[in-house]
Amino acid sequence: MEKGNHTVTEYILVGFTTDPVMQLILFVIFLIIYVISLLGNITVISLICGDSRIHTPMYFFIGNLSFLDLWYSSVYTPKILVTCISEDKSISFAGCLAQFFFSAGLAYSECYLLAAMAYDRYVAISNPLLYSQAMSPRLCTSLVAASYFGGFVNSTIITSETFTLNFCGNNIIDDFFCDLPPLVKLACNVNDSYQAVLSFILATNVITPTVLILASYLFIIAAILKIHSAQGRFKAFSTCGSHLTAVTLYYGSILFIYSRPSTSYALERDKVVSVFYTVVFPMLNPLIYSLRNKDVKDALKKMLDRAKFS
Repeated sequence: MEKGNHTVTEYILVGFTTDPVMQLILFVIFLIIYVISLLGNITVISLICGDSRIHTPMYFFIGNLSFLDLWYSSVYTPKILVTCISEDKSISFAGCLAQFFFSAGLAYSECYLLAAMAYDRYVAISNPLLYSQAMSPRLCTSLVAASYFGGFVNSTIITSETFTLNFCGNNIIDDFFCDLPPLVKLACNVNDSYQAVLSFILATNVITPTVLILASYLFIIAAILKIHSAQGRFKAFSTCGSHLTAVTLYYGSILFIYSRPSTSYALERDKVVSVFYTVVFPMLNPLIYSLRNKDVKDALKKMLDRAKFS
């Protein structure tokens, strides 16, 4: 890739601050978040795999969400930790491209997976007696596979389009990872065709899943209103609480950053929001889906009891 008349072989990640004390504090904070994220997601996956009582479609999707979050946080956090404590803030061109590709692929896959989970909740509430038959293992596997396929196909498109831009400015990325807004800020030939690609990616990976989720919840509300007892309505809607929380937090932060024209990117503000969906959100998901979930709590208690008496 050319930068003016020179080849760009590496980028410099600015991170959050140049203050050594603040960098150390941030290192400790990010390390704690990363450890909690790893332990939480690995625990959820282990519980779902190890307890036959929760071998249901809903937990199949939750397990895959934890698997995604496990890798999603690992794409970013190790490099963030190194950047916080090392004087070398550089990342190679190949490393930047790889981080961008995998982070985009995992992020887009999660968008589709959350839409699949909304459909799963609709089927569970509208037709509970035939839920297991309707959400067959084959259908669940197909939905997850389609989520990964769609996510990484779109990641291939945006990665190839972004890394073939001409970067005529400096090679300093005003962020803590190789994200779209700071890379676009470095480019000098962001033309209408690239803007069209950005619009396509936004429409297919964010807007379309959002519409599907909203449609699913409109049908869910209609199904809940047909339930006669208030207790039954509350119980039905409470099964969607965790998913609604996850969708609101994840899509809210992504839409805030990527639904604007590239000319309006504000890197300092966007950095803070990026931290939330790249680092904090993978830690929150196990808490969102587990702390309020009796089945997961019972599975955890069973696993701890086995460990105690083994």
